Amino acid sequence: QVHLVESGGGLVQAGDSLRLSCAASEGILDFNTLAWFRQSPGKDREFVAAMNWRGDITPYADSVQGRFKISRNSAKTAVYLQMNDLKPEDTALYYCATSTLFLQRGQPLGVRDYASWGQGTQVTVSS
Repeated sequence: QVHLVESGGGLVQAGDSLRLSCAASEGILDFNTLAWFRQSPGKDREFVAAMNWRGDITPYADSVQGRFKISRNSAKTAVYLQMNDLKPEDTALYYCATSTLFLQRGQPLGVRDYASWGQGTQVTVSS
């Protein structure tokens, strides 16, 4: 099981940007599918974005489409979530998670398909 570590969260104002990072404590971040989820108090964990190993399938939640971008560094040691034009409704604890399943176009994986999870990093957006 991969040990994931998220970082990059913080307190920002609406319209600001943040870049979250997800790294593996063991070094190389190896996965078939990696996703970012978020959870606000009293709400279910919701899908934000995902990518397959090749990086050619990257679905996004409708609420973040066009504002967030998922990417991976060339060393394959980290996956990022670039978040632009942040809104108060983006406030949540953000998690990265990996799955051994292969992401298919038009067939997003569910929360239960991800076996390894990080501890999360808090993002708070003030209005």
